[in-house]
Parts: sequence; structure tokens; C-alpha cells
Amino acid sequence: MWGQRQERGGGESAAVVAVVTEPRFAQRYRVYLEQQRLLDRRHRVERLRDGSVALPVLGPTLAEQHLRELRERVAPGSSCALARLPEPAPSKAARGCPPARRLCLEVSRWAAGRGVAWSAQLEADLPRSWQRHGDLLLLGEDCFQARQWEGLQPELWETVASALGGRRLAKRGRVSPDGARTPAVTLLLGDSGWVEHVDNGIRYEFDVTRCMFSFGNVTEKLRVAALPCAGEVLVDLYAGIGYFTLPFLVHAGAAFVHACEWNPHAVAALRNNLEINGVADRCQIHFGDNRKLKLSNIADRVNLGLIPSSEEGWPIACQVLREDAGGILHIHQNVESFPCKNLHSPGSNTVEEKELITSQGGNGATKDSSRKILSAATKPEWQRWAEFAKTRIAVLLQQVHGKPWKTEILHIQPVKSYAPHVDHIVLDLECRPCPLVG
Repeated sequence: MWGQRQERGGGESAAVVAVVTEPRFAQRYRVYLEQQRLLDRRHRVERLRDGSVALPVLGPTLAEQHLRELRERVAPGSSCALARLPEPAPSKAARGCPPARRLCLEVSRWAAGRGVAWSAQLEADLPRSWQRHGDLLLLGEDCFQARQWEGLQPELWETVASALGGRRLAKRGRVSPDGARTPAVTLLLGDSGWVEHVDNGIRYEFDVTRCMFSFGNVTEKLRVAALPCAGEVLVDLYAGIGYFTLPFLVHAGAAFVHACEWNPHAVAALRNNLEINGVADRCQIHFGDNRKLKLSNIADRVNLGLIPSSEEGWPIACQVLREDAGGILHIHQNVESFPCKNLHSPGSNTVEEKELITSQGGNGATKDSSRKILSAATKPEWQRWAEFAKTRIAVLLQQVHGKPWKTEILHIQPVKSYAPHVDHIVLDLECRPCPLVG
């Protein structure tokens, strides 16, 4: 499946094109192509097996007027033809040039060759960073906005992709506020957005124009892959394409996962990813709004991997936990942090102090209890939110199950900085029914 998508998405338009001529004419050809800003400096001039010389040029084609000029005026009596180089070698300059600088050099040279006056405004409008998905490059939303770029496509996109070593190009817009976190991505070059990633031995295939993928979550995926989940049933309330469903199944040893997702494109990718990773028989997909989920009294763990907040899913997370033994909630949240402010309330115990009390005299210890540790870098805002979540979920559990429950903070894990002064964290919360007194 992936091989077919890769071939279909790449196409031939982004291949490296070269002018091929006899060795004795190559230097004159090279001087002319450099003067016309047509020589592709990213790739090495190559000698082909038949002895002819291939000079890489910018763009998928070279105008007939340039070929005629080479044959008739630059080197009278010479012959030349265009050819595609299947495996072009990078030039020495390209190997030592940072990608962003190389992009600037190639786009400015290409633009000048088409009569576009280069300026500081255009240079500032180039991307400084991008995501690489195999041969597809995903640009941010804040680049190529100047009017001067209009009318230069698709050749512009071919030049950008080639300068960055890609064959397909897409540009990201803002995430749609439709609840399904559908990305507003436009495919600029290529005819397929399907890509593949391999993380920790797990294959993820998805369409970047239809599904979200966060590189910043890789540490959390590695963490959950190492959790002791052998024999457990897990509910993943926001499964997506399987970001966490797959590590729980493939590496953490979960016996079965109920994966909830309402984006149909993510569900299609999830179903495919379960198959290609060989775990489809241990997962049931529940398509639709998880707030209407009919499951209850089934889960040893619940993953709530939605940001900025998964709070709307807390009641259903309480509903699916086992009534007899409870379980662990992994709750994702974006938490604002305020520099130089300490939001501890007077006399309140720190999370570390509460965990020390628990470890010395608490009941209901489990195989996760040894993980009740926090980094010294834990921020007070994280603690305050975790205490709120702990209290709120204890109330919800009593409402759902009709009896008191005990909740304990096991761990607060930073995932990434989501925005200035906003941290994406995960709270591991242990939830156990209180023993009956009588």
C-alpha cells in the first residue's frame, strides 16, 4: 500500500533534469548556464556511461530557445539533449550548505532567472523550518505570502522541493476548529498526501492533508511503550491514527484496546495501521463521539490524549474504569506557566510531599506506585492543575459508580512546549474504589 502511494505521490515532475552534451563542449555550456542562472548548483556535473557530460539545470524543462542558443551560438556544431538523472549526486557546495540557506540561494537564483527582483521581503517570506514526511515537505502557514510569488507556480514549488531534497510539497494552514482537529493542509506538489513514519519500530501511515501528526509527542509515545500493561484492557478516548494505541499494543503488552475516534480519515488510517503492525485482532475501533460511548466497567487504563484539554472526556473515562479495581488515567493537558510567580497556596503540601505521605502510609499500592516521582523541574502551575484534576475526578467517580473513590497523582510528565508559557503535560492518575467499611 505504502509503496504504491509513494510512487503515485512523487511523480516525475520533481526529477533532476540535465543538459547532455559532448565533453569538449561541456565547459562552454556550463559558463552559459551559469550566466543565465540555469545551472543547478545543488547537483554535480556528471560523466555518463557513454562518455557524454550531464549538466544539471533548474526546473523540469529548459526552454527551446536556450537549447538553440547552446547549439548555434555558445558552441556551434555541438549537439545537446535533455535527460532526467535518476540518482543525481549532490555537489560539494550543497553538502556543506545549511538547508535554509540552500533554499534561499536556489529560489533567489531561480526567481532572478524569471525576471523577479529579489528583495529582503522575499527572503523573509521563505520558510525557516518545515516538517519532513519522507519525500514530502510540509511548510508552515507563514511563508510564501508575498504577491510576487503569484503566477510562479507550479515551477516555484518544484524548485523549493528540489532545493530541500523532496519530491512533494504541502503547506499547512490553521487547524480546523471542527473538534476533529482536521488540518488545513494544501498539497502544492504531487498528487497524494499519504506518508509513512516509523517510530520505535511502529509504522504509521496517514494522509497529511487529512490527519494531524505531532513530532513533539515522540517522547510520550516512547514512555507509554514502556508502561507495564501486560494483560490489561485499555480505552484510548482520542485514538487518532494510533499515536498511543499502537505503542500500548505493540510494546506495552496491552491485552486489548478500545480505540475511540470520530475523524473518518483518522479512522481509515488507524484501521490500516493496526493491520500493518499486526495487532488488528487486539483492538476494536469505536467510530463517533466518545461522549456517547456505551462501554463501562471494562478498563484497567484510559488514555486521554487530547489537547488543549480532555476534560469533556473525564466522565466517560470514569465510566469505563473497572468498578472493582479501578485503574490508571493518562490525562493530557495544556497548562499555562507564569514566570516569576509562585501559585502555591499557603500551607499546601507539594506534590512530592503528598507522594511521600502516600508511599509511607497509603493503601492500594500497585505496580505503578513505584513511579510516584516528579522531576525537580516540575512547575507549580502543573501541580496546581494536577491537584484540581485529582479532586474533580474523585467527585466524578463517586457520581458515576455511586461509591467513594481514592485518586492519587502518580506522575506528571512534560511532553513539549506548546506555545510561549504553555506546556503540554500528561498526568498519570491512579483511581481506586475505597474499601467498604463494615
